[in-house]
Parts: sequence; C-alpha cells; structure tokens
Amino acid sequence: MRLNSRLSPYFRLARMDKPIGTLLLLWPTLWGLWIAGQGRPDWHLVVIFCLGTWLMRSAGCVINDWADRDFDGHVERTKMRPLASGEIKSRHALYFAAGLALLALLVALPLNTLALSLTIPALFLAATYPFTKRVLPVPQAYLGIAFSFGIPMAFAAQTGTVPLIAWLLMLANLLWTVAYDTEYAIVDKPDDLKIGIKTSAITFGRFDIAAVMACFFGFLALMIWVGVLAERGLIYFAGLGLVAVLIFDQYRRIRTRDRAACFAAFLANNRIGAIIFTALVLDFCFPL
Repeated sequence: MRLNSRLSPYFRLARMDKPIGTLLLLWPTLWGLWIAGQGRPDWHLVVIFCLGTWLMRSAGCVINDWADRDFDGHVERTKMRPLASGEIKSRHALYFAAGLALLALLVALPLNTLALSLTIPALFLAATYPFTKRVLPVPQAYLGIAFSFGIPMAFAAQTGTVPLIAWLLMLANLLWTVAYDTEYAIVDKPDDLKIGIKTSAITFGRFDIAAVMACFFGFLALMIWVGVLAERGLIYFAGLGLVAVLIFDQYRRIRTRDRAACFAAFLANNRIGAIIFTALVLDFCFPL
C-alpha cells in the first residue's frame, strides 16, 4: 500500500483537507496578536500561533470523531468519516490525537510562562468539548470558549498580561462562534434530533434564526467597543461596516432554514474573519 493511501484517512480524520475550522480558529487569534502588538506582533509568535492553531484544531477534530464514533454513522453528512466507516481503529485515533497535542505543546514551549500556562485550560477545553453535546443545551457556547482561548494566549505571549480588551475580544468571538456554529447545527438538526445530540439549533427551536442574529449583533457591538478601546481608525470601522453587510447576507440565506443555504452561510464566516484581520492590518499600517 502506498504511503499516501495509508495517510489519507488520518488527514481526513484531522480535517486537514477542510481548512475552514482552522481558519475560524486562527482569525481571532491573529486579531488578538495584532492588537496586542500594536500592529507589529513578534513574528516568531505569529509562526507559533499559526502552527499551534493548526495542530490543536486537528487534534480536536480527532477527539470529536472519537467521541462521536457511535453517532456519526447515523448522520448523512458524517457517515463516511474514517472512524465511523471503520477505516481507522479507535485506539489509533487516540494515539494520533495525543501525537498532535504533543506537537502543539512542543511548538508552544518558547512562549512565556503566562502564555504557556494558558495552554492547559486550552487543551482541556479542546478535549472535553465533544462530550458537552450530551449534556449542555447550547454546546456551541462551550465551543465558543474553546475557539476563543487563543486570544488571551496571544495577549499573554505578546505583552505578558491579559487586559480587559482581551476578554472583550474573547466574548465577541464567543458570540460569533455561537452564531456560525448554530448555522452549522441547523444543517444537522434532523439527524441530531433522531440520535439525541444536543445543539443550539434544537434548543433555540423556532427562535434559532433570531438567536443567530442576536449573537451576530452582539459580536458586532463588542468589536466596535474593542476598536474604540484599541483606538482604531477609519479603516477598521469600515471593515466592520462590510462585516455588517455580510451578516445581513447570511440572514437572507438562513431565514428559510434550507440546509444547503445554512451550510453556505457557515462557510461564508471565513470572509468575516479575514475582513476584520485585513482591516486591522491596514488600519495599523495607514492610520486615518
């Protein structure tokens, strides 16, 4: 058997062929680094956080599929995942996840003590999120915390402190995560109801679209506050204006709850993250 044939199931298990999750995790971390570094973050930190984000997201996907291995086979979108289809054995998946987490820790070793200490709760959140879908009515909020932990780590690594603005940015990202992951949950809602998984789309019921938009509005309001505290200029706030337009476009897509349209709206959030990052970079380079 050729090497690429043996590796392919592991690449798919870690979603290395689907970078959307890594990007949604990376953008807020880069926002934090650029704000903490006043537009000039240490480049070795940028490299560390980019690599660490990719590795931890990959490890999180493996743990997620291991936790859901008895459920994924009953869901149309996930039934062909490597664990659900039997391509990879459960214990091999756990070895793979441990290896990825160990690599992420090795990458993080050059960080200062405060930032390195924050890797412990970050790892705990990533490892335990998949199990919250059994007990929490809105596990997307727990995911939001996990997906936001790169922000205080970035501030800690760059400045040695975690100021108020870092926590506000973290809260903003939590709301954004709940918004886009609820869009994602609407796609799987019929299957999740059948197998008994808890999601925000199920908990919010007929108010699911309203909840998504409320989270988006809260996200925008907090990002404006962050911009004020960071003394950002016209380019940053113009970027947020464009984000507001994209959010309205997502509402037009998801209001019918069409599964394909909701999935497309979920994917479109990558543009929101990229626009805010680009606006931050340009705003620091060309203050107006």
